[in-house]
Amino acid sequence: MSRKKDIDLDLTGFAELFMNDEGRAESRLPRIYDIPLSEIDDFPNHPFKVKMDEDMNQLVQSVKERGIITPVTLRQKEDGRYEIVSGHRRRKACELAGLERVPAEIKELSRDEAIILMVESNLQRSIILPSEKAFSYKMRLEAMKRQGQRTDLTSTPVVSKSRSNEELGEQIGESREQVRRYIRLTELIPELLDMVDENKIAFRPAVELSYLTETEQHNLLNSISYNDATPSLPQAIRLKEFSKAGKLSAEVIEAILGEEKPNQKEKISFKAERLRPYIPSTVPLEKTEDYIIKALEYYQRARERQKREQAR
Repeated sequence: MSRKKDIDLDLTGFAELFMNDEGRAESRLPRIYDIPLSEIDDFPNHPFKVKMDEDMNQLVQSVKERGIITPVTLRQKEDGRYEIVSGHRRRKACELAGLERVPAEIKELSRDEAIILMVESNLQRSIILPSEKAFSYKMRLEAMKRQGQRTDLTSTPVVSKSRSNEELGEQIGESREQVRRYIRLTELIPELLDMVDENKIAFRPAVELSYLTETEQHNLLNSISYNDATPSLPQAIRLKEFSKAGKLSAEVIEAILGEEKPNQKEKISFKAERLRPYIPSTVPLEKTEDYIIKALEYYQRARERQKREQAR
């Protein structure tokens, strides 16, 4: 009699039948490995910055005292080395703390799956710079398109560029138009993009400036430095229109940027706690400015009177 072919009924494993609930739960946990830092490479074109700031100092101190609580996530490359997908700050903290190895979960991921996971994990940060969003959204959108019938790790067809933007927006909590705007920022020269990160150029004007050519953007950068002023949204739109018409010379940029804007008029502000001890409690808050002006006028008259007396 011929031997029957084995049939896999996908039944619970024999050993697992004798496990308690706790044992079954532990058996399903991901395996954690200690991987040498020397065998881990950076993620190519990683859009998120690892800053050497006070938060990093605190993380390093925590690593020294308690080690790494949450393992990093790696993928193994074709050459046998590892590539970090999630946990760039933790890996850097281990390095600064003098550790040689880091606890890691190793996942089998394609290049595009790794990009999507890398972006998702880093978007959980409390503070994300505009440039980080810009390049991470662009990387993730391109990965979604390359996946063809797959837009994340499930199977939803990508039918068009706008549809891809919309699906990405739904996944990250942004509108399709906002996704488009962020990705436009990747067209800015690094110096202007740094100014966006530093809040020196507002987001919406920056999007309009991204349509300028590289030469025009460098001319704009020079004009910003000379005038110590950045474009407002209406000015950025005009710069874009002149650029589209092929008429955005350095002189035109200088003329537009040299215009005085209401939001760039000189302002002086004071902390209330420094002024309040010198202002009577009977003065209403809305009359504070008037009271300070009158006090300064009185002080100025007293100085002038003192000068006249000294001149006699």
